[in-house]
Amino acid sequence: MNLKVNYHLLLCASSSKEKCCTSSEGLPSWKKLKEIIKELGLESPVRPEGIVLRSKVDCLRVCGNGPILLTWPDGIWYQRVTPQRIEKIIHEHIINNKPIEEWIIKRTKLNIKQSYSNL
Repeated sequence: MNLKVNYHLLLCASSSKEKCCTSSEGLPSWKKLKEIIKELGLESPVRPEGIVLRSKVDCLRVCGNGPILLTWPDGIWYQRVTPQRIEKIIHEHIINNKPIEEWIIKRTKLNIKQSYSNL
């Protein structure tokens, strides 16, 4: 099956080293991310603009100001991603394509065009 992916969200929410945040801070953000993506139907394979994937990662190598959320393919890194911020990031950035500048700590836009369309 070919799935078109619009975004892949990587959330450092339960690092084993707990340098960016503790699991008690990160896991509520992960829970909210899963809930809102499901509630809004962003994981449905019939979305014409593509689905939104999500992954909980152990470490994004930003050892502070966590939880950290990385959005691909645009390479935007958000800091201090609380459950409340997750909701706003999904609505503003992922749905309306308007990143929330004051929460961004880094940008790592890819120089080459990559596609997830072969998943």
